[in-house]
Amino acid sequence: MEILSRVKELMSININSLFQKSEDPETIIDDYMRKLNSDLGKVKAETASVVAAEQRAKRALDECTAEIAKLQRYAEKSAADGNEAGARAFLEKKAVHSEKLQQLQTAYDMATSNASQMKQLQDKLVSDIGELEARRAALKGKLAAAQAQERVNASSSIHGDQASAFDAMEDKVNRAYDEAMALAELRGGKKDDLDELIEQLKKEKN
Repeated sequence: MEILSRVKELMSININSLFQKSEDPETIIDDYMRKLNSDLGKVKAETASVVAAEQRAKRALDECTAEIAKLQRYAEKSAADGNEAGARAFLEKKAVHSEKLQQLQTAYDMATSNASQMKQLQDKLVSDIGELEARRAALKGKLAAAQAQERVNASSSIHGDQASAFDAMEDKVNRAYDEAMALAELRGGKKDDLDELIEQLKKEKN
């Protein structure tokens, strides 16, 4: 069945290699899971079809078995009634149905095997998808955390650059202020010296 080959191919895909080739791993995960769920729907439909075939084969087998039992009863009754020809006719029909029964049994066994395999495949696919859904949720959580951390790191870098710029500006302002104060002190000192000298000269003239 084509769907079985499709599922096998899909399940054998190396997701990690897809991640490495893509800049958007979240989209890769979603697309992969979407395909798996789509194939699961097809597997369920195929399983339902195979199970229906099994049920039809079982009905045909049961009907043939019941017909053989009925013909056996008719043959026995005809023999008991002394109708040997009728008994032989029923036994001949029984022989034909007995051959048919073998064919129906073979068909039913095959249908049962197919139905069992499809049910197992469906159950496994459901289980695998459940595990992958859990892993997808975990991966999405990690991706979200990583993206959030990247934003924090970028913000911290910007803030760090801004802080460095402000630090440099502050240092420059402080240096300018210190130079201005030093110059003011120097000029203030000279003024005091000049005042003292003038006073001294005044005293000497007096």
